[in-house]
Amino acid sequence: MSHPTVRGVVVVTRNGDRFDYYQDPFTYQSSHTDSTPLGEVQAYQLGTLLRKEYFDPASANYIHNVRYELVDLDQVHARIKNGGEGRVVFDSTIALLQGLFPPTPENTIELANEMKVTSPLGGYQYVPAETVEPSNDRSLESWTDCPTFEAHVKRFYGSPEFQAAAKSAEPFFHMANDFVFGRPLTLENAVNIYDFMNHQLTHNKTYAHRLPPSLIEQARHWANFHEQGVFSDPSMGGIGNIAGRTLLQSIITSLERITFDGDPLQFLVESTTYQPFISFFAQTEMAKSDPTLKGIPNYASALAIELRRGSLPDNRDFVRFKFKNGTDDDFRTVHVFGHKADIPLTEFIYRVENAAIGSNTEWMKACGASEISNPTPWGMPAVPLLQGRNTKYPFTTGIYGALFAALFMLAVLAGSKFFKRSRRGRIALPTNSEEGLFALPTTEKRLSGL
Repeated sequence: MSHPTVRGVVVVTRNGDRFDYYQDPFTYQSSHTDSTPLGEVQAYQLGTLLRKEYFDPASANYIHNVRYELVDLDQVHARIKNGGEGRVVFDSTIALLQGLFPPTPENTIELANEMKVTSPLGGYQYVPAETVEPSNDRSLESWTDCPTFEAHVKRFYGSPEFQAAAKSAEPFFHMANDFVFGRPLTLENAVNIYDFMNHQLTHNKTYAHRLPPSLIEQARHWANFHEQGVFSDPSMGGIGNIAGRTLLQSIITSLERITFDGDPLQFLVESTTYQPFISFFAQTEMAKSDPTLKGIPNYASALAIELRRGSLPDNRDFVRFKFKNGTDDDFRTVHVFGHKADIPLTEFIYRVENAAIGSNTEWMKACGASEISNPTPWGMPAVPLLQGRNTKYPFTTGIYGALFAALFMLAVLAGSKFFKRSRRGRIALPTNSEEGLFALPTTEKRLSGL
């Protein structure tokens, strides 16, 4: 029997273009901002590309048995970062989902009176998405309100490397003085300088005509240096990698769910901002083998993590990583931990699981924080949602455990009766269970919209 090549995919995406935005250089608390039509188009184009790559039966990377005409909400899930740039990430995700599952006349229902009704806008598909609130789930924004991370930022600013870079950046700050309109010209503020200049260059014709060509390149260079130092760490489990460490748990759990044949999940979208990309590339040594991965990824970037079944004689599950740096880039294969090919799923999990943070309790311990509203684990639930349209909530540990116990006792009784009736027959009761299936899931908050 042949096995499908691609069993499922986890896609980490960055939001599309937005209006200019401010982040505090020491705490990373941020201002509000909104999407632009350009950003929504970028996200929509990304969704269209992902559909062509993974939901088109003619594609070499088609996910075997995934439903491609109409979305199957048991197979597809989307999680949206709702802190900081949350509104932009939300808008980008909805646009991406529109490209991933466009309107179709097949989104039609026949009523009892034989009348056929198609959903609005030519069969628009309303794809729900889970918003991840930092107040009770830190998996997609773990670096704010984190005292040990703030201490890490201050240490980086005080390091000889940073001080030397600040001196080297002085000529750039001098030239940029007329183009930042009073914003602090310091290396600590480099990401805000670049953000402002980049937005003006894109949306302000007068500014674009006046800005010397080399300044935006220098601004990006110093912003990349700044953010690479803030959101990475020499140790995989270091506090500088906090953005990647909290994302890891959802990635691990989702890959485990995809590889389990009894679980319907096949495609997960993790919609976030640029910070987790930097940390994840540092943690997995991608940036070490490919320096172009260092720094801030472009708007509408995406990292596709494919779970693939290997070919005989080694038909284990392997993980392939593909990165697309914004709208004008194509997906290219990138490698983790010095591998020159796909990495076995078991090895990948073994290497990263100890660095992963999977609950608010673990996040508080890593951050030295003292207060959080929800102490339960977060990220993708280890138990799939119950099947059926009338079912709203996933099993909890207690309910699932009680059900398992009841079924087990019935099996014991049945085996006992059968044994008494037949000396020749034997029934071997199960002696093990799937570990990890009964972890306490998080409660979903589902939203849909145009």
